[in-house]
Amino acid sequence: MDLHENLLHKWVREERRRMAAAGGGGPDPGGGEPLSADERAELVRLRAQVAEQAKDIAFLEKASAYFAAQHRR
Repeated sequence: MDLHENLLHKWVREERRRMAAAGGGGPDPGGGEPLSADERAELVRLRAQVAEQAKDIAFLEKASAYFAAQHRR
């Protein structure tokens, strides 16, 4: 399936318009208000949580592959 470049631009433009109508929807890189100390602390905490969860997921993927290989024997 070929995705024409103009179609992708249209989707992005529509999504940006939808997010703006909904009141934002995400950080605006290079613009907006700087983060408060509480927001920055929460961001650090959430990034650490995401990193820990990524490690857990990687471990679980390896464990499931191991047990799947054992089950096939």
